[in-house]
Amino acid sequence: MDWLGIKEFLKDSIKLILFLIVLLFIMVYVFSITQVVGKSMSPTLKEDEVLFLNKAYYRFFDVKRGDIVSLEYADTKYLIKRVIGLPGEKVEIKNNQVYINGEILEENYLESDLHYDDYSLEDAGYKTIPENMYFVLGDNREDSLDSREIGLISKDDIQGKIFMRFWPITKIKFV
Repeated sequence: MDWLGIKEFLKDSIKLILFLIVLLFIMVYVFSITQVVGKSMSPTLKEDEVLFLNKAYYRFFDVKRGDIVSLEYADTKYLIKRVIGLPGEKVEIKNNQVYINGEILEENYLESDLHYDDYSLEDAGYKTIPENMYFVLGDNREDSLDSREIGLISKDDIQGKIFMRFWPITKIKFV
């Protein structure tokens, strides 16, 4: 028997197993990939683009207006949306403009010719967004399943922050 060969084989096997455990930990708790399904985030994100999701980001940082997040939703599993309203804020949509606490929200990422229905947070039974809840919208307001239909999103439903598009390779970009 070649004890030296067996010893090297065991060392290599243990290294491989440890590497796979670390990789699995990272994929479950830190980073993941997700794919854009549908047109709700157009023109910012297009259907079938593949994105990196930072799952650990909101353990260390607050959710901010403008963040693009992946969130858990019962019927479709995951949705990708933009955070518009934060806890304590009043959200209204009038004449294709979003108002936060009565002030127009500047949204230079939207196409200019969108036409969508008016909305008030009060229609959903809230004066302001409660603590640990968020109002999210798709960038394509005419074709988006978002807080106007599914309601406010709990911080616990946010899976993480989208931080990079990496496919198609010709469109690699931090988001």
